[in-house]
Amino acid sequence: MRKIIPIFLLLALLFSGCLGQVPDSIKELQAVEIRDYNGQNLSSIADFRENSIAGPQYVDINSYSLNIFGLAENQKEFSYEQALNRQKYSKIVTLYCVEGWNAKILWEGILLKDLFEEVKVKPEANTVIFYAYDGYSSSLPLNYVLENNIILAYKMNGLELPPERGFPFQLVAEDKWGYKWVKWITAIELSNDPDFKGYWESRGYNNNGDVSGPKFG
Repeated sequence: MRKIIPIFLLLALLFSGCLGQVPDSIKELQAVEIRDYNGQNLSSIADFRENSIAGPQYVDINSYSLNIFGLAENQKEFSYEQALNRQKYSKIVTLYCVEGWNAKILWEGILLKDLFEEVKVKPEANTVIFYAYDGYSSSLPLNYVLENNIILAYKMNGLELPPERGFPFQLVAEDKWGYKWVKWITAIELSNDPDFKGYWESRGYNNNGDVSGPKFG
């Protein structure tokens, strides 16, 4: 004969914890910065020095847009979520600053190549110009961007970019001096002007920006 548990006994078991308790909600723990990845020791986000032209920028992500224009058949503006709605990539790349310090970071982001395929770059384009929220600018050859799978990073060491590091997007210009690593990117122009000079380049820094080359000239 099947036994029926009296209701008062069932309640007693429930509140005593014998039947377990279902949590009301999931409690999110604080994200932890990755400092070791596949056996490689990484620098910390805190190792970067603040050297931007106007201090850290605080971008309102609700009104943010990434504008890709110039020599493209389908010029587009992407919201932050729209830009991120594609394959993500990660890569350990070291940033070398002309001031003499460096930082090895695990970057995560989206390929510029994927964005450019979507807007359909015109054949005459040979230069990519990056514009930042604070008025900063710099440029890179289009071939360099495509052949090296250059990414727009939205995370570093597993954490979302903090404002001082370029949220929402920072350019990861590997093998280039730090002044090519544009932060707070708001617009990207596809151009046929290889001689375009950005903020620091127009002030005497080398337009090529190769770490293996000269800083000035």
